[in-house]
Amino acid sequence: MMRVKLFLPFLLLGALFISCDNFAQPAVKVVPRPHNIAAKPILTAAEQLPVYIDYLKGKSIGMMVNQTSIIGSKKTPLVDSLVKLGVGIKKIFGPEHGFRGNASDGAKIDDERDPVTGLPVISLYGKHYKPTPGDLKGINLMIFDIQDVGTRFYTYISSLHYLMEACAENNIELMILDRPNPNGVYIDGPILDTAYRSFVGMHTIPILHGMTIAEYAQMINGEGWLKNKVKCKLKIIKMANYSRDMVYNLPVNPSPNLNTDQSILLYPHICFFEGTKLSLGRGTMFPFQVIGGPLLKGKYDYSFKPVSIPGMSDDPPLKDQVCYGLNLKDYNTEIIKKTGRLNLAWLLGLYKAYPDKEHFFIPYFTKLAGNKILQQQIIDGKTEAEIRASWEPGLVKFKAIRSKYLLYK
Repeated sequence: MMRVKLFLPFLLLGALFISCDNFAQPAVKVVPRPHNIAAKPILTAAEQLPVYIDYLKGKSIGMMVNQTSIIGSKKTPLVDSLVKLGVGIKKIFGPEHGFRGNASDGAKIDDERDPVTGLPVISLYGKHYKPTPGDLKGINLMIFDIQDVGTRFYTYISSLHYLMEACAENNIELMILDRPNPNGVYIDGPILDTAYRSFVGMHTIPILHGMTIAEYAQMINGEGWLKNKVKCKLKIIKMANYSRDMVYNLPVNPSPNLNTDQSILLYPHICFFEGTKLSLGRGTMFPFQVIGGPLLKGKYDYSFKPVSIPGMSDDPPLKDQVCYGLNLKDYNTEIIKKTGRLNLAWLLGLYKAYPDKEHFFIPYFTKLAGNKILQQQIIDGKTEAEIRASWEPGLVKFKAIRSKYLLYK
């Protein structure tokens, strides 16, 4: 059994259970944070069981969770804990990479039965992204508890969108257990053009949005982004002792190829290269920390060779080919934090060095960028300053919208 009593002292700090039925800044008096709060550990919402456990009693519950949905120093899966406590969990819904997080990038996942709990697991990264009325039959409360990394093209926020939409259409309440955004100090990048809307970019936001998953859910509701502008009834459990400028080292990999803190911090800045002929290190043990390709031989000394790694990257780009390029494994990410900007230098520099510029980009680039403008700006030789200037009007507008939905300083 879990030692629930360990969490009780933290509740005295004012951990809040917030009802967000109006989908705007919650009408709650927020208790000022003590001056020494930085010395206290961040408590994720899921870890504050006494705040929400009574609310779960007597309900038939579905949970959208994965391997990041853990609590305590022993990293106990939240589902396993709630089942042991007698909570009425009926179904599990799994996003990309699956419920236990062991599926390769992009791998389609079938429905299954969880061998640990015996619960049915509905895949929302297989036949469909959005739960069907049949999937939700008999459920009167959904719980979302997944660790995000704060970028537009990381698909967990797209899964959140479809879950909210399904809950709204089927009159089911959604409880969100909030977790930190490890890239929460940045707001930067081009705003999505809805003509390029896809599962790796659904909303008119920049690449780095600077919000937690609960804040983002409020924005989805408040801005009318769900189909037919339906509203999802939300119950949000906030974190305790958290501000967005705090360093948060993820206790569990959020996906197989974000396997270090370094990769998580570099991910927003180099994921663009998924839309080029270069490798981002998928098929190595250091994905999202290296960039390169065979045609850069002679221009860069560093080399690596992607290979098939089952459960991590079964068929990586440029498999079994020696790639030459950048090694960012030891790059000082404090440099990025100080600038507060998306790093464009790597993208501009590697395009300039690439000998076959006509084939540098692949169609996927426009989905990641969220528009066709960035690719053309790079081809036209625009400077970083010129590219950034084109982003600024959209970023100013987004920041004003974002401010309505923030839960933390």
